[in-house]
Amino acid sequence: MTKGQPLQRAEFLNALNQRSQEIFRKLVERYLDTGVPVGSRQLSRMLDMSLSPASVRNVMADLEELGLIAAPHTSAGRAPTQEGLRFFVDAMLEIGAVDENERTQIARQIEGSAADGKIEALLTEASTLLSGLSHGAGVVLAQKSDLILKHIEFVRLDAVSALVVLVGQEGQVENRVLPLPPGLPASALTQAGNYLANIVVGRTLAEARGELERRRLAQKAELDELTTRLVDQGFATLTDAAATAEPLLIVRGRANLLNETMASEDLDRVRQLFDEIESKRGLIDLLGDAEAGEGVRIFIGSENKLFSLSGSSVILSPYKDANDKVVGVLGVIGPTRLNYARIVPVVDYTAHVVSRLMTRKG
Repeated sequence: MTKGQPLQRAEFLNALNQRSQEIFRKLVERYLDTGVPVGSRQLSRMLDMSLSPASVRNVMADLEELGLIAAPHTSAGRAPTQEGLRFFVDAMLEIGAVDENERTQIARQIEGSAADGKIEALLTEASTLLSGLSHGAGVVLAQKSDLILKHIEFVRLDAVSALVVLVGQEGQVENRVLPLPPGLPASALTQAGNYLANIVVGRTLAEARGELERRRLAQKAELDELTTRLVDQGFATLTDAAATAEPLLIVRGRANLLNETMASEDLDRVRQLFDEIESKRGLIDLLGDAEAGEGVRIFIGSENKLFSLSGSSVILSPYKDANDKVVGVLGVIGPTRLNYARIVPVVDYTAHVVSRLMTRKG
């Protein structure tokens, strides 16, 4: 086998005996803790088994040939490669539970922010909390169409057009111009607005759409043909506005990423990461990919296109509403040497708390 030839993860396990696995595990854990490449002498002192630095060097040479570790720049030590980190996360990472103190802290802070019923305040607190606990950047994405609606109104502009105004629970405002049939009486516009308000207020657009369909037969008895057409046009306009609106994106703790810089190349990496985070469309697309999965997902380095240049990792988990529907995703962005064993359960538990609170609001 040539040096660096890629292997499947199952093949990595077959290629490593117990001693090699233990040395690799210790090397990765030490690197994740310090960010500094690890040498054979240091490793030999860390092992539970008795091995000389020379014996450890031989094993490290095998690990390097497999493509699991490499020597960064001119360092005498070795660090895990991206493939090595992925193998470690998939096959060796031991994830424990969030300790009771942190569980209490997470629940108390997020529940406290939700006391006034503002979903955006809840999600902002979740992002801030994740940033503080991980020492990385906390990120939350919520689809606008899944937010609770607070108000709808038809405002007549002239004889042939009206403005449809939609206000979300968080104060978001969407409006669109709606053409009106010639000679439409003011009473029909008022009736259509009141009818729609009765359907959409306190519901997401998806829920309101279902309620509108449920009332379709009764609607024919309640409204005349002209007003019915206006209701349908108004709701279609609002649905289109929500579909084209950008999701709500919250990022907190960018400054934390600067605390991890230890060399000029680290600073360059963080600058690149800032640029990538500012690429809102790319970040939204990445988080959208995570919404499709179940449970926590981990993207390492170039596994995600957005962060391939900065070599960063992202740990994400979807959260759900009262209907068990995924309505957003939250997580942590940071260097590839994140403390995965600690951060993965924190992200998972935070998503659980947010989902529980979203369920209450439903």
